[in-house]
Amino acid sequence: MNVDAAQLIDRLEALVAAGRRVPLSAMVMIDEQAFLDVIDQLRVAVPEEVKQARRVTQERDRVISHAQAEADKIIKAAELQAARMLEESELLRAAQERAEAIVAEAEARANELRQGADNYVLDALTGLDDELSRLLAQIRRGRAMLERPRDAIQSGRLDDGAGDTSS
Repeated sequence: MNVDAAQLIDRLEALVAAGRRVPLSAMVMIDEQAFLDVIDQLRVAVPEEVKQARRVTQERDRVISHAQAEADKIIKAAELQAARMLEESELLRAAQERAEAIVAEAEARANELRQGADNYVLDALTGLDDELSRLLAQIRRGRAMLERPRDAIQSGRLDDGAGDTSS
């Protein structure tokens, strides 16, 4: 079962929404076991999203490696072609210019491929960062919503005891 963190947070919100209201308070009673089950699933789902980020990074590295290998192959071919052209004395100057152009083109292509790979990975990681930030904000709101009634009860007990000076 591959459930993403956003779905699990939605389930937490549904548990709170389905919970029974405690009369005369802002508290809600929820199924504790169901809530803890969803929290356990969140603990599993979030590392999966981190693994996904690693896979994206590995894919970026693979693309860059492939681009570098392709650039090296183009450069090698350019060097071989330049060497052949250099052997022909009457075309020496033309061969040098052509070889430099081919090398420059290969380096430009390699840089273009690297830039494209970097942009792809940056977009993927930015999207993942946004998603994880959104999920973290939802988790914090959910926790705050659940802790608020508990804090209100605890402060209510303290206030009741603080005003009693008759003993």
